Amino acid sequence: MRETIIRAISGLLYVSILVASILSSELIFIGLFFLIGFVCLLELEKLLRLKSYALYGVHIILFFLFSYLKFNSNATLLLLVITIFVNLFLVKDLLFIRTIPVFEKKKYIILIFYLISSIIFLTLIPTYSGKFNPDLIVGVFVLIWTNDTFAYLVGKNFGKNKLYEKISPNKTIEGFLGGMVFNCVAGYFLFYFTRYLNIEFWLGLAILLSIFGTLGDLIQSKFKRQAGVKDSGKLMPGHGGLFDRLDSIIFSSPFVYAYLLIINYVS
Repeated sequence: MRETIIRAISGLLYVSILVASILSSELIFIGLFFLIGFVCLLELEKLLRLKSYALYGVHIILFFLFSYLKFNSNATLLLLVITIFVNLFLVKDLLFIRTIPVFEKKKYIILIFYLISSIIFLTLIPTYSGKFNPDLIVGVFVLIWTNDTFAYLVGKNFGKNKLYEKISPNKTIEGFLGGMVFNCVAGYFLFYFTRYLNIEFWLGLAILLSIFGTLGDLIQSKFKRQAGVKDSGKLMPGHGGLFDRLDSIIFSSPFVYAYLLIINYVS
């Protein structure tokens, strides 16, 4: 009971800080994730058994150029392509390779493009059209949380067929599908309350986040299995580390940003 209360308070504090920063201003939102990036970088470095202070410098430079200055659209597009390519490579390693190869050179690639640049695209999501839209990024987080919550609830109560047992024994196909269905319902309500674009946009976003959010969670689970740990950190009591809470949205963010660019282009 005590652990459940601690977990609830920790989760509520996390959500409150996140939503408050988003609704305050773009600068505060970017600043929060700049700091979160440092923590996630530290936690992932521990998982990959790497200690590099240079990566914190890379984090500062890339954040300043892309998240704060938004200095060049072509450079942003190039970073997006590289980030998506690296993330898809991790999906390939997740599905077809017993252990994700994390030798020295690949460790740096993973830390820069899987983590740092993905967090950067998370900060760029609400300004993809040139104007800061807090409703959009709050909606993205709501969809991630909805998918995680209902995938767990449906899987726990109705799950029989394992989704990927050797990596995450508790995940089920029924839970994955249940999370997606309820995510689509949440997408409808987000459209109803925000009136942003159209219902098709939100349903597409809901499905995309269900798929890539689940993949992101599985990839992080594989990292933790290879490292022989349960959680990436201990910053959030009852939840583990920040990277544990953000793995789904971090992995999904470049795909969400690409989706938004495509929607913006075709419309």
